Amino acid sequence: MNSTNGTRERIIEVAKSRFHNRSYADVGIREICDMASIQKGSFYHFFPSKRDLVLAVIDNFALDWANGFVAEAFDPLLPPMERIDYVIDAAYFWQRSSKELNGHIPGCLFGNLALEVSTQDDVLRAKLNAVFISAKDRFKDTLDEAIEQGIIPPLDSEFTAEAMLAYLEGMILLAKAKNDPEVIYRLGSALKNIRIELNTH
Repeated sequence: MNSTNGTRERIIEVAKSRFHNRSYADVGIREICDMASIQKGSFYHFFPSKRDLVLAVIDNFALDWANGFVAEAFDPLLPPMERIDYVIDAAYFWQRSSKELNGHIPGCLFGNLALEVSTQDDVLRAKLNAVFISAKDRFKDTLDEAIEQGIIPPLDSEFTAEAMLAYLEGMILLAKAKNDPEVIYRLGSALKNIRIELNTH
């Protein structure tokens, strides 16, 4: 990695950590520059605005997410419904380890940002919605495979996947509000019981 790319990635990593553990509005460019050990001129060389930075953070985190625990959880070698168990376990242990390290649950970066900026910035809202659609599609593909194998009865996999994602995000939000990762552990088993019936009309 050359120094130019290294500087850009350092800015993103600093911003990602602070946006996730605090909020987008609460973290200023000056703080990011100080923590990344760069001058403001260097920041604006890579990111014309704070909004450009958060768009890059979303892309970076989504890539890490897709290639990390999501890839592991939705491994095609796992039986379909075990993949959903893996998602719950991963969410639980991630939030629990964050609390042990920092004293609080950070929640989901995408969910946090959606709550904070969706009514203020349509570009950011669309970017976050694309991430959620990608996550929903993982659930849908898993459900379709489970139906095909006769593991679960036929259902509306599109809307069930969307409901599962909403339930997962809701659990994480509730756990964050209570600062208690055990919320995810207690409620997680219900995720596999979500069913949206096919509309035959």
